[in-house]
Amino acid sequence: MLPVRRQIADQIRDVVGSRELDLRRPPGDDGLFGPDSATWAVHGDFTAMMAGGIASLLVQMLHPAALAGVWDHSDFRRDMAGRLRRTAGFITVTTYGSTQAAEQMIARVRAVHDRVGGTLPDGTPYAANDPHLLTFVHAAEVDSFLRAHRTYRDPDFPDAQADRYLAEMAVIARRLGAEDVPEDRRQLARFLEAIRPELRVNARMRAVARTLLNQPAPSPALAPVSAWLTQAGIALLPDWAARLHGLEGYGAMRPAIRAGTRGLGGAIRWALAG
Repeated sequence: MLPVRRQIADQIRDVVGSRELDLRRPPGDDGLFGPDSATWAVHGDFTAMMAGGIASLLVQMLHPAALAGVWDHSDFRRDMAGRLRRTAGFITVTTYGSTQAAEQMIARVRAVHDRVGGTLPDGTPYAANDPHLLTFVHAAEVDSFLRAHRTYRDPDFPDAQADRYLAEMAVIARRLGAEDVPEDRRQLARFLEAIRPELRVNARMRAVARTLLNQPAPSPALAPVSAWLTQAGIALLPDWAARLHGLEGYGAMRPAIRAGTRGLGGAIRWALAG
């Protein structure tokens, strides 16, 4: 029987499918970013990234076109965990994989986006490869990951490093087809403020949100961790996004959630280091 530490680590790695990914890099190839990058720092903590991922999806689904891609082209009710795993795999390979592996992953996602499109309930056409929509999805993601890192992992993460992270990640967004991608905190804040009139709350959005927030844990042993990380993700939401979701009551709970998530993060890092 495997030691408890190893069992926990294996189950955590299975959540994101990291044991199935080839992250080998040839000598001299640091991938798209490298060990000294801000991206490696921000993406390096499982707990913060999982909480940030939840927050990111909650923001992204507020855009009708982003929501339609999920509603029309995925089996989200039965495979939300699979969607999360695929997203985590993309982030892991493009962050830590070889240059070739990262470029192949980006090309694969672009090919998928080319097949995703349709019509919104009001008759408006949408396409996953729309540059403006891609920029919004990217902006929601990097904003959430950066919030998570500074809230749950490194509250002293310098502003200059935060801007460097956004500039680095803009490379991936542009390769996916995004345009006018924010490259620092000021540009990111302006973009998210400008796009808010496009965001909507409707029955579809609430159904997807319920599925995300009530998804079963990947295993009984991880149920408490999964439930806590969901709460940690909600607590990361910008106030305006929390209001749209009807989750603004989490504001008073943020200090307790922050302390608990930092403690959980330490325990998970201990397990993964074994």
